[in-house]
Amino acid sequence: MRLPWRSELRAPGGQAHRVRQIVVAELRRVRGRVLLAVVSTVGVTAADLLRPWPLKIIFDQILLGKAFPPSLDFMRETLREGKLLPLVLVSFSIVLIAILNGLFSYAQVYLSSGIASHIVYALRRELFAHLQRLSLSFHDRARSGELLTKVASDTNTVKDIVAETALTAGSQVLTLLGIVTVMLLLNWKLALLVVATFPILLWNLFRVFRRASVTARQQRKKEESIATRLSEVFGAMSLVQAFGREKYEEERFDVESSEYLELSLTSARIEGIAARAVEVTTAIATWMVVLVGSWQVLQGEITVGTVLVFTSYLSSLYKPVRQLGKVSARFSKAVVSAHRIAEILDVEPDVQEEPDAVDLVNVKGEIRFEHVSFSYGDGKPVLSDVSFTISPGQRVALVGVSGAGKSTAISLILRLYDPQSGRILIDGVDVKKCRRESLRGLIGIALQNSLLFGATIRENITYGKPDATMAEVVAAARTANAHDFIEGLKHGYDTVIGERGATLSGGQRQRLALARALIRNAPILILDEPMAGLDVVSESHVKQALASATAGRTCLLITHDLQAAADADVVLRLDEGRVVEWDRQSALHAA
Repeated sequence: MRLPWRSELRAPGGQAHRVRQIVVAELRRVRGRVLLAVVSTVGVTAADLLRPWPLKIIFDQILLGKAFPPSLDFMRETLREGKLLPLVLVSFSIVLIAILNGLFSYAQVYLSSGIASHIVYALRRELFAHLQRLSLSFHDRARSGELLTKVASDTNTVKDIVAETALTAGSQVLTLLGIVTVMLLLNWKLALLVVATFPILLWNLFRVFRRASVTARQQRKKEESIATRLSEVFGAMSLVQAFGREKYEEERFDVESSEYLELSLTSARIEGIAARAVEVTTAIATWMVVLVGSWQVLQGEITVGTVLVFTSYLSSLYKPVRQLGKVSARFSKAVVSAHRIAEILDVEPDVQEEPDAVDLVNVKGEIRFEHVSFSYGDGKPVLSDVSFTISPGQRVALVGVSGAGKSTAISLILRLYDPQSGRILIDGVDVKKCRRESLRGLIGIALQNSLLFGATIRENITYGKPDATMAEVVAAARTANAHDFIEGLKHGYDTVIGERGATLSGGQRQRLALARALIRNAPILILDEPMAGLDVVSESHVKQALASATAGRTCLLITHDLQAAADADVVLRLDEGRVVEWDRQSALHAA
């Protein structure tokens, strides 16, 4: 019977091909552990096969006086001295076999879990790195809950391919084959009775896999929806509470959770049906073996010990079959997760770095747009044939109504997107020809929403320059007019702020964001609406900081504040994606 997941995972062009590559590479890296895990698996199988034989020897050779097989001739001399010593020795072998089985089982579980954990680590590392390489156009479309689920949950589920399938299922299959082989050697007639039940079991496993795959895919989608809902609500908790919408959000979350509950119950029901089917099949096989085996004992064809071995093997035989049923359901979920991860890994970044990209050195800070046009893929141009030049050390204000294309121009300079036509040059070098790390390292940027992390103030400032000294941190904070308020905090620069800077005022967040941009000491400084949402006092502090921060640097200031724009050397006004004014007074007057 064709296993439904084989071609999906092994086809070179299959959707999970990249996941398979990562898993195989990681298995090669820990191949020593894999080899030990395989040895442990063989040991577990051997112990399982040996388990019923002491009982056969006790009943047939010791209690009923049957002849020992040639391999146990040494026991004959012991038996002549009495049955007690052989009985003690053979019965104690039950304990020894159990100890060996326990040791091999422990090694198998420990090693397989370790290998699986390494694979989860490798998948998460690769997936997270790939997500960071994808351009903003991808992240603009993606839902945060979906990405979180794939990074945190789907990667963990994929480990079942190794921990549950490659090793655990491999052990069960090996045990299954070993038991069937021994049964055929002992009594082929009884063995055929047992083998006759296999088609029913295989059909049941196939049915479980198909149904579990559908349910697993629906569960994953629902998990994404729940994660997205949580992310949205927690990110807007102040809004939820301000409008008194807690009950409404509870009801929406309850709908999502109840739907996931139904899917979970369906999944449990599928696994339960498979387990019960195996139990019924086991009972039928046991009945046939006991009936036919007892008749053969009465006819003198086999011994009582042989029947005992067969009945003992039946329990061991259908145990791996039951495990395979569970593994089938889990593996179906792992396959779904592998495809979901592959969907991300197969996405190529819109912004590609050219093989011959160069580092920018000795940059003076000239920025030139040459007939640049750009849209976000919706057919509506955001920038249309935009051309302008900013000289080194010049302070330029970009003004215009919301949606005019100001923030888009900044994103293009940083190569967060690439224009559909035209060129952007830094000191005469096309940014497409520059290494992105080199390009972005030359630009200090403070965004409008002042994104901060839930870490210390020092860590937030040094995010712009990880190897910065404390002296550089303090110097940047002083230039950004932030040092005084930082020193006034209980732990100073070691004060841990709330997520997104929630424990600071708007002006304080803005000044920290400015300090983070300044610590790079970059030749180009980009400021996106630095005064947005500030009160009069905070605005005064930020203006003072800007006056000292922009000295000697090429500065591109996006603002709606005409007073801030008035301090610029040149004012550039954008309207519907086009440059309509390019001087000081007329642009300010039009704005």
